[in-house]
Amino acid sequence: MQKKSIRTALSTACALVAVLALTGGPAQADDAAPRVDLRVLVVTDGGPAVDAIAAELDTAGTPYTKVDLQQPGRPVINAGFLADTVEGRPRAKFQAVVLPNDNPFSTGSPEMAALATYERTYGIPQVDAYTYARPAVGLQSAVGNGYAGSMDGVEAQVTTAGRAGPFGYLDGAVPFEDNSSSVGESYAYVSPPTAGADFTSYVDAAIPGRSTRGSLVGEYRHDGRRELVVTFVYNRYQQQFRLLARGIVEWMTGGVHLGASRNYFAVHVDDVLAADARWDTDLNCTPDVDCGQGQGMPNPIRMTAADADYAATWQNNRNLTLDLAYNAEGSADHRLANNGVDLLADKLIADRNRFRWINHTYTHAFLGCQQDVSVVPWRCDTLPDGSTKWVSRSEISYEIATNRVWGQSAGLPLENDELITGEHSGMRLLPQQPTDNPNLAPTLADNGVSWLASDNSREAGQRQVGPATTVPRYPMNIFFNAGRVVEQVDEYNWIYTRRQQGGSGICEDNPTTTTCLATPLNTTTGYTEYIAPLETRIALGHVLANDPKPHFIHQSNLAEDRIAYPVLNGVLDGYARLFADDTPVVNLRMKDIGAELHKRSAWKSAVQAGDVTAYRIGDTVTVQAPAAVAMTATMPAGTTRGTAAFGQAYAGKASGWVTATAQPLALTLPSSAAPGAVHDGAGAPATNETAPRAQVPAGVLRQVPYSRES
Repeated sequence: MQKKSIRTALSTACALVAVLALTGGPAQADDAAPRVDLRVLVVTDGGPAVDAIAAELDTAGTPYTKVDLQQPGRPVINAGFLADTVEGRPRAKFQAVVLPNDNPFSTGSPEMAALATYERTYGIPQVDAYTYARPAVGLQSAVGNGYAGSMDGVEAQVTTAGRAGPFGYLDGAVPFEDNSSSVGESYAYVSPPTAGADFTSYVDAAIPGRSTRGSLVGEYRHDGRRELVVTFVYNRYQQQFRLLARGIVEWMTGGVHLGASRNYFAVHVDDVLAADARWDTDLNCTPDVDCGQGQGMPNPIRMTAADADYAATWQNNRNLTLDLAYNAEGSADHRLANNGVDLLADKLIADRNRFRWINHTYTHAFLGCQQDVSVVPWRCDTLPDGSTKWVSRSEISYEIATNRVWGQSAGLPLENDELITGEHSGMRLLPQQPTDNPNLAPTLADNGVSWLASDNSREAGQRQVGPATTVPRYPMNIFFNAGRVVEQVDEYNWIYTRRQQGGSGICEDNPTTTTCLATPLNTTTGYTEYIAPLETRIALGHVLANDPKPHFIHQSNLAEDRIAYPVLNGVLDGYARLFADDTPVVNLRMKDIGAELHKRSAWKSAVQAGDVTAYRIGDTVTVQAPAAVAMTATMPAGTTRGTAAFGQAYAGKASGWVTATAQPLALTLPSSAAPGAVHDGAGAPATNETAPRAQVPAGVLRQVPYSRES
């Protein structure tokens, strides 16, 4: 069954809360309850596991304080660093603690003793980012009782307790990546709990050579403390961590914290109604693009009415709305050459309300400098005084306004403040055009453009271009000039093979951004066996990373062999297999993505500047932030501000944004969210044994998506 996508912007929410497990049962809003600040203490030794958790907190907008054990002059972790008194009330400065392992300090360390006392006193949970299985963490020693070794390609499982607890947003499977047979990508200790230990496994795997299973992620309760014991190493990009990251944060915060996370996927289809130039497999270039003047035989690629019907049916079946970025001149030219007939435009206009639409300019003209295409690569043309010759303000306005008028006349459901320029032109483009066209910003103002698409491979961050804020888009490595599988693979081989193999050598000349293929791909099977799986993995990685940026392909990829669909289906099928129904893909339109990114940036700046104060006393949370800053949080369903419910349901929680005012915000947790008491288990007491430093796993083999045109 397909997961239902969220197709609208996240609803406005109201206030922020957090709750921690306190010894003694449910929290009470009384004078005896301590104040617990909504901030995580992250202690790092430079390893990848802690770095991954910190990155998750950072992306979600969850405040944390980092202490680097390798940094000279770092703060000493003692009782005063961890807690104090505010207005006569005891204050716990951190709602959770993340350590590299169960004890990264030296034997007998007073810092570890201070942390243990703090956790016991305030019921603060501790995450052991990566440690090895042994009785000190409630597990049998892996050597002799479990397994220690590679996890590449292993499929772990969320246990019944994990599904009922912090990992309930997953369907069950937690596959470990195996992207290369020649590179070790993951390592783990897989072992069952020790006899009598108060240990609950949340994620486990079969122990090789045995009929039993062992824990990979589990909760160990002992000595009045709670630890989340993670026994596999990971980095922030690996799928196994991305799947579990949400649950790790939910466990450590009791399911309530500042910041929020969702899984986003949006697909822009550029050049709709136009025709895209076709890759010449003999000349290894694209006519009218980089073949040189008069070289190659133009044979452009254009969707048909049947392709449009297929796209509409596909998105309906997949519960994902495509964003069609259109160039109306493509239809005008087609009608002129076909006695007024354009079946593609007729079909798309008839089905206009089944898609989202974005103005992509009328002719797809280049809106930066005037291009001198007499040389390859092109260069900016110049005036007699040597200054750059720019496309004029009137020319840019013609492209925007004429395309908009055509769309309005056709009844397209446009948002007039969205714009995608041809090739993201007008903005700076290295190396030829290092600055924006100075005529772009005022023309955007003339035409009421607030959201301007940019290429994430060129500029990953948002910025202002006059009145418009950019929306970075991920280029998918499905080429604009390929309508057939053989064309895609042939061009892929040209880009990603060495000169001695008949390739361009681009991969040799740019080793930091591209990876050379060992051998050229088979033009018949290379797409399905290599390119599509790789692009699926990269795109799914973005989806799992709380990253709302859209991906973009071209209309040519929905025509002829329809080569985009294997990748899009791969992303959606992979997602559906991994996540529960209450954690759908969020499918936003461009302006809503831009607004989400903009709010995140402002919130992150406020948090990093120390301008946000948030704490819980009993079952009430108070948050103060700079007025007009949008704040974000995650909390249990049923949390209220006065009589109003907070947030929007997602992954079993409620989350959303609210704009701060001059007055502090206060929320009340539902009684069902009150934490239970932390209790002593039968496991081993706290120990000063020092866990080993995790080794950095091999990085995932990736190729940077290559985009020739937008």
